[in-house]
Amino acid sequence: MLSISALLRVYASDHADSGVSSADSTYTQVTVTRNDSITDIEAWKNPEESGGGRLEWVNQLVASGFHINDPSIKYPKFARWLLNVYNWGDKTFNSYDSDYVVGVGKNWKAKSKNDTWMRTYVMHFDDNSLMHISSKVYEDMGFDVSFMAANLGYTFNVNSWMGDNTSRHRFDFSFTCSLFSASFSKQSVKGGAIIRKFGDYKEGSHLSYDFSDIDVDDTNLDIYYFFNHKKYSQAAAYCYSKYQLRSAGSWVIGFNYLRQRLYMDFNGLPADMLAALPAIQRQYDFNYKDYNVLCGYAHNWVLKPRVWLINLTVMPSVGYKHTSQSSRSIRDMLSTNIEALGAVVYNHKWLFASLTGRFNGYINFGKSYTFFNSTQIMTASVGVRF
Repeated sequence: MLSISALLRVYASDHADSGVSSADSTYTQVTVTRNDSITDIEAWKNPEESGGGRLEWVNQLVASGFHINDPSIKYPKFARWLLNVYNWGDKTFNSYDSDYVVGVGKNWKAKSKNDTWMRTYVMHFDDNSLMHISSKVYEDMGFDVSFMAANLGYTFNVNSWMGDNTSRHRFDFSFTCSLFSASFSKQSVKGGAIIRKFGDYKEGSHLSYDFSDIDVDDTNLDIYYFFNHKKYSQAAAYCYSKYQLRSAGSWVIGFNYLRQRLYMDFNGLPADMLAALPAIQRQYDFNYKDYNVLCGYAHNWVLKPRVWLINLTVMPSVGYKHTSQSSRSIRDMLSTNIEALGAVVYNHKWLFASLTGRFNGYINFGKSYTFFNSTQIMTASVGVRF
C-alpha cells in the first residue's frame, strides 16, 4: 500500500509587491512513504537546470569520474540491477589476494600500439631435405580506448602505405579476469611470402625468392583457467588493469580450437627450382580442424612493485585433428600445438608502456613429411589511465 504525504509550502508574500506570481517562486517538497522507507524528492521550478530529471543519475556518474559504486549516484531500478549483476560477477570472477594483486584505481585506458608480425612455414621430408618459407614482415599501427572490460580500437595496415599489395586481414579479441582468460583471433594472408630454403636448390643455400602462390586462413579460440588465480594476475601483464605486487605464478589448463586452411602452389616456379623440389607433389592444400586440451604454466616476476613486471606463459596442447581433404587416406590424426606469451611492462603513475610477444605453432603430419607453421607477433604499446 502506497501512502503519500505532501507538504506544499508557497512563499509568495516576499514578491507580492514586485508583481511576481506565487507560482513562479514555488518550492515543493514531497515525502513518499512505502513499506516504512522514506525517499525525499525535491523538485525545483526549472527541472532542466537541475540536470534533467530521470537521467540525473547519468550526470552523477560523470561527475563521480565513472566510479560506478559511488553511493551518491541515484540509479534507477534497471541500472541498479545491472550494477548488482556486475558487482556479483566482479566478486565471483575477478577477486584477488590484496597482498599480491590490486587494482590500478582507474576505469579508463587509452593506448597506441604497433604490431610487428610474420608467419613461418617449414616442411621436413623423409629424405631429410627441408623447405622453408616465411611471410614478409607486417607492420600495423593503431589505438584503442577501454572502459573497464569494454574496448574499442582500430588498426592501420602500414605496409599498404609503402605500396605492398599483399592481401591480409587480422582480427583479435581477448577477455581476461582473475579466474580465466579467453582469446579469439582470425588471420588471412594471400601472397607476400619469401622462399628461404628449397631442398637442395643452389646446394641448399639461403634464398630470398618472392613467392605469391600461397593462401592462408586461420581461426583460433583459446579459453584457459588459472589455478592460482588469487595471487597471479594475467591482466597485470596484458591488460594493464591490475598491479602485481609480489611475484607469483599459476598452472594453466584450458581448451583450444583451431580452424586452419593453407594452400601452396609451386607450379609457377622456374624449372630449375621445380627440379629441386623435395617431393613429386607440387600443390599442398592443408584443411584442418583441431580440438585440443592445453596445459601449461604462467609466471609474473615483479622487479619493482607497481613499476616493473615481466611475464612468461607457455602452453603446449594435444588433442584431435580432423582433415576434410578427400585426397588424404588419414582423416583423423593427433594434434600437437604450442602457444607462448611474454611481456615486459613499465608503469609510472597514470602512464604505462609494454613490449609483448606471442607465438603460435602448429604441427601437421603427412605421408612423407612433417609440416610446421607458426605466427609470431611483437607489440609495443604506450598508454594512459584516467
